[in-house]
Amino acid sequence: MKATLEDIRSEKGTSSFYTYRFEVPYFEFKWHYHPEYELTYIIKGSGYRLVGNSYAYFCAGDLVLLGSNLPHTWSGKVDAEESSEAIVIQFSKEFMDPFLQLDEGKAIKLILEQADRGLHFEDDIALADKLVDLTNATGMDRVVKLVSILELLSQQPAKSIASNSFHTVASPKSELRINKVCLFIQHNFTSKIALKEVADLLYMTESNFCKFFKKATGKTYSDYVNEIRINEASRL
Repeated sequence: MKATLEDIRSEKGTSSFYTYRFEVPYFEFKWHYHPEYELTYIIKGSGYRLVGNSYAYFCAGDLVLLGSNLPHTWSGKVDAEESSEAIVIQFSKEFMDPFLQLDEGKAIKLILEQADRGLHFEDDIALADKLVDLTNATGMDRVVKLVSILELLSQQPAKSIASNSFHTVASPKSELRINKVCLFIQHNFTSKIALKEVADLLYMTESNFCKFFKKATGKTYSDYVNEIRINEASRL
């Protein structure tokens, strides 16, 4: 499965940024990236959040700010007992630039720079209410509310998501390969997966596969699989 480039520019139309609230039976695995920043809040639902080389369990209240071209997806369970719902806000660097040039915009500029590897925030009911208000806002009020939310986030403690060793895989061929492997691992991590089995998926030798995987994810293959298993064990 290839990490697809999401065309947000055409989806937002004439608006300065794109925001929407949606509800689905479960969050489908859709490994993708885009030039825009993204702020995502999970209203309800659970599963695993993949950001760069990070694989972590998420549940309702998950609030994440993502930088430009950072691959990501939220993946829920097909047999989930309840539906999943989220708010997504996507905005470009060009849109934010005028605000970032102001002295008052320094804190927002810093947090957007830190979002290059993704930032996770603690759930905040007041902030969640502001995100809901934004989805219902129109006109200039939308812009004011978004800048206000980013200003509030800049004052909140946050944790980086992807590790410093993460390298964005820009090559379409590499994207196709790493997504094929990661999707396979996600579906089979409860069973024993031999190194040769995943290397054969990409028609590589085990040695070449290990080098490729480490370069693409910043982790060894065994460390990546073990992290997924530990996360699942912790969740259970």
